[in-house]
Amino acid sequence: MKILLIGANGTIGSAVATELAQRHDVVHIGRSSGDFQVDISDSASIRRLFAQTGRFDALVCAAGNVTFAPLAEMTEESFALGLQDKLMGQVNLLLIGREFINDGGSFTFTSGILNRDPIRAGASASLVNGAIDAFVRAAAIELPRGIRVNSISPTVLVEAMEGYAPYFRGFKPVPAADVALAYAKSVEGLQTGQTYLVG
Repeated sequence: MKILLIGANGTIGSAVATELAQRHDVVHIGRSSGDFQVDISDSASIRRLFAQTGRFDALVCAAGNVTFAPLAEMTEESFALGLQDKLMGQVNLLLIGREFINDGGSFTFTSGILNRDPIRAGASASLVNGAIDAFVRAAAIELPRGIRVNSISPTVLVEAMEGYAPYFRGFKPVPAADVALAYAKSVEGLQTGQTYLVG
């Protein structure tokens, strides 16, 4: 398969690339690195990406930004980053990407544990993650041509604990390589409308 991997240089993306490149042609895409670049918060940038990459069999997005701040300090503008970048960025990857994806292809998006198990300063992430998982369930029942869509919802990564441990006390972190297996299951499996929980 020809797989477009957005966020390929990140911790999860690198692990997903290692897992899938054993069996498929993985195109590395990042905001400022990789084979191609994209800003998922900009629909014009997304369309340019697909014009450059052409037809594909699967798209994995392991990218997306949100604001982490105490709710008392959050404003409408604080939420805008997550809504425009991680949420609408992934929604737009599907809306635009469906014109370029091959029959029977798949989209795999990234949400996260915080809509199920929130933390302090994580309201934006919780909101966006819940919306992504809901969008996947709804979009799956309407996609034509055998196209599938799933989301991966991992807990905090072992590799991220150095910086994030104070926010995730009591959480059991998982290695990025374990999270990558869920992406492989989504890409190489047959299910659609699913959220794969990891951790």
